[in-house]
Amino acid sequence: MLIVVFVYISSVGIRRMKSQEDGQKVDRAQTPLSSIALAFEEISDLIKKGDGNDPLVDLPLKPFCEACSLVSVLFGCLGIAFKFAEMEYTAKGFKCYDLSVDGFQLKDLLEASKSFDTLSSVVDYDLKNKTVKSPGSHTRNLRRVRQGLDLIKELFQNFLSPENLSLKTAATTAYQQTCAPYHTWAVRTAASAGMCTLPTREQLLLNLNETDKSADKEMRRYIKASIDVIKIIDNLYISRGIKLDW
Repeated sequence: MLIVVFVYISSVGIRRMKSQEDGQKVDRAQTPLSSIALAFEEISDLIKKGDGNDPLVDLPLKPFCEACSLVSVLFGCLGIAFKFAEMEYTAKGFKCYDLSVDGFQLKDLLEASKSFDTLSSVVDYDLKNKTVKSPGSHTRNLRRVRQGLDLIKELFQNFLSPENLSLKTAATTAYQQTCAPYHTWAVRTAASAGMCTLPTREQLLLNLNETDKSADKEMRRYIKASIDVIKIIDNLYISRGIKLDW
């Protein structure tokens, strides 16, 4: 895991930040959480510049995929319990299996960005070819990536709730709300069993190189920005008569 995070941080460059944490100044590199939050804020800014109130506003595919790719590091920090999500996420956007929220899906969308400029062009291509819901289609994979983003948003919201929930409870609730309705019994069972292996809240913060205070800040940044991104993706489907119940 340390190797994964090191390679990730090296790829985006080391940024030193002076921050006030628990009364002490600390000098640290940009963290996975802060990188994710920043990337989605930039995507959210693109939406607002293109008139965020317009349901038909479009997004460039490549920047979207690059922002989403950062989330796979977070799945890794959550351990084996979220392996299903990491494998599906990176596939629906970036690896090569199909078990989870978005693995092969993200790799597929990154490859698609070489041929398609925007999210809408991807969906319109599948509409034209009647492959919107076909296994492996770009539009199906985009749907799964969107679910992965929603999973993380709900997890963060639960993690920051006043009830001070355990990571297991926060993650289980988030999974049931976002992904479970679309997974098979076998995947739901595996995910449920895996939740018992999740790290503690304290261990997760250590894995992410965050404190309670810094994690609260970065998670809230992601939550706010991801709402705009998820809404745009949903509008992309709805405006073309594609239902969201799959």
